[in-house]
Amino acid sequence: MKIEKELVHPIHPQHKLKLQYTEIPFNCAGCKEAGIGLKYECQDCDFDLHKICALAPSSISHPFYKKCHFQFYHEPPGSVSRVCDACNNDVQGFVYHCRRCGFDLHPCCANLPQALNDGEVNLYLCIKLSGPCHYCGGKGPGWGYRSRCKTYNLHVSCVKKLLVESWEAMYLNVDKNKVREMQTRIPSLRGMLSNRHGERVGKLRKCCRIAGTAVSIIVSAILGDPTALIASVIGGLLSM
Repeated sequence: MKIEKELVHPIHPQHKLKLQYTEIPFNCAGCKEAGIGLKYECQDCDFDLHKICALAPSSISHPFYKKCHFQFYHEPPGSVSRVCDACNNDVQGFVYHCRRCGFDLHPCCANLPQALNDGEVNLYLCIKLSGPCHYCGGKGPGWGYRSRCKTYNLHVSCVKKLLVESWEAMYLNVDKNKVREMQTRIPSLRGMLSNRHGERVGKLRKCCRIAGTAVSIIVSAILGDPTALIASVIGGLLSM
């Protein structure tokens, strides 16, 4: 797909939007979700769109829902509130909706990679975790990523929650102790490995260590930018 440097979008026709790159979190005016990295920005207004949201095709399919045909909507269809089936967050703006089955996906969630590769495939996207999430301790609902050894699991929704809390602490100064608090709530991979595998299981220990470094790619994919830029936000929390 060709990426235009400038475009006019139907929900903001009064000004052109320019492709920009930012390391500062923004709120997408389309899906109403957080973003970072590449975005389309109105330089006259406080208006930003994820690159994925700005260039969203009118329809998509998804391997998790083989019988579904997802149509793109600028607003959630119908009169009832809708929830993204990937991240379990409310749908407040742009959405892919299957009228036949009723499933909904945020554009960035719909574009999450099926596998994350960091020299080798480390994490796999799954429609439901088979083991407890290392953030909330639960198995569902919502999509998640798991390591090859199936012992490191993280909900997509929990990554989003972690990001919001981290940004509140780092950028909004809601609570300067929040980062330290989160560090106690996110389990150490080393601790998890010693508890679950023991020192003798080197291959499993290596798999989970590599999976931890790949979590930054999950984050950037959720935010609409498939790079490892955002590693600085939570990388330290997951590698302690």
